Amino acid sequence: MPKSYSDHEREMIVKRLKEEAGKCIVQYGIRKTTVDELVKRVNIPKGTFYLFYHSKEQLLFDVILELHDQIERELLAAVAELNPDTMTSSELTDVLFRFFKLSEEMPLLKMLDSGEIEVLYRKLPPEVLERHLSEDNDMIERLISVFRVELKRDLKAYSAALRALYFSTLHKEETGEQYFDEALWLLINGLVIQLLK
Repeated sequence: MPKSYSDHEREMIVKRLKEEAGKCIVQYGIRKTTVDELVKRVNIPKGTFYLFYHSKEQLLFDVILELHDQIERELLAAVAELNPDTMTSSELTDVLFRFFKLSEEMPLLKMLDSGEIEVLYRKLPPEVLERHLSEDNDMIERLISVFRVELKRDLKAYSAALRALYFSTLHKEETGEQYFDEALWLLINGLVIQLLK
């Protein structure tokens, strides 16, 4: 029979699991991070892990989503500081570019390559991914509402375009590292111009 945990204990276990999962992603990557390693680091029985998460992939995805949410909050705050009446496409591009670079430099996100992400996505329930895509769309909607613009395309297309830009950062080597930052800025600027049209 599983042990009963107080709300405080449950909170602390989840917090510790997320902390250690983040460290394991950086140290081992997604594929080589194991539930055995996580429970050893948090000092809980393996069965207890499954009281909180159905799989290691769900835990790892939660860790990545927390970073995603942090970046999103900071991005929305930075964009809100721009004056929508006088803002240029270059100014908005600079803000978005800065956040793409910030996320690219985070140790945990640096460890993720397209193969690691694919493994993670493949093992997650479809409804978890759908919820994440929906939350991404909501974020884009909040971002766009700051500028008071009427969209020419479906919101989901803009959201998918931003995701595609993010995933391009995982392919820096294949696209040519020497000019990647400049290319990324140009791509973001193209999307911004379409958005603000």
